[in-house]
Amino acid sequence: MSESPSGPRITVRIADGIAAVEIDNPSQRNALTKPLCVELQQLIPRLDTDPDVVVITLRGSGTIFSAGVAIGELPSVLLDPQPDGSSVDHLSLADDAIASVSKPIIALVDGACMGGGWQIASACDFIVASERSVFAITPAKLGVVYPRSGIERLIRQTGDANAKYILFTGETFSASRAQALGLAAEVVADSEFESRCAAIVATVLSNSQFSVHTLKSLISRTTSDAPHLDRAWSDAWTGMIDGPDMGIGVGAFQNRERPSFTWTASPHP
Repeated sequence: MSESPSGPRITVRIADGIAAVEIDNPSQRNALTKPLCVELQQLIPRLDTDPDVVVITLRGSGTIFSAGVAIGELPSVLLDPQPDGSSVDHLSLADDAIASVSKPIIALVDGACMGGGWQIASACDFIVASERSVFAITPAKLGVVYPRSGIERLIRQTGDANAKYILFTGETFSASRAQALGLAAEVVADSEFESRCAAIVATVLSNSQFSVHTLKSLISRTTSDAPHLDRAWSDAWTGMIDGPDMGIGVGAFQNRERPSFTWTASPHP
């Protein structure tokens, strides 16, 4: 993380199994710079292997998620030249870091979520947004093409026609419209946003992490048409039978008790 407490940085607070990651660049409306994208690339995989972290949240500081990639730094973020003549897309690498996490990661969007900011939020498992939040995906207003991973995700979430409409017009739309399009999983009244987000995170935290991790992996494999999908489902079924959580969950349900699941993710490189 950034060494400068007053400059743009990615902050993280870990407590009670939750890693709260925050984009903190208020002077630029939490716009993404190359250093911030690099910090996300480095931080998120570390949290995925941290045994003290069960659930990760991602949000912007204050009442804005992110205004997108900082315009003045757009070339260095998307097309950073390398000594060998190639270029590096740091936004896509940050996107990949978030999308590759095995643990549940939730975007908490309060305020504007624009362009590259939306791409970072969409890389999470789902978005919870406040009513005052607004969304826009604006490559056509800048004369650019957004990274492939974000555009393909937009198509999966909204369908071809809606994706074209969003991209061709670059219009700003409300959180309720975002939910109707499939971009946000839930929209919450502004006054209830913090309490509702805390409740959602607490629910995911208390549920079977075997189920959460396994279902996340299977959904990702299914939507990407990954090879060896039959084997993945077979392994999931075996893990369910052999693991502790199904017995704990069924027993607690029968006894009308709250389950205390014991499965934990195995450390991975």
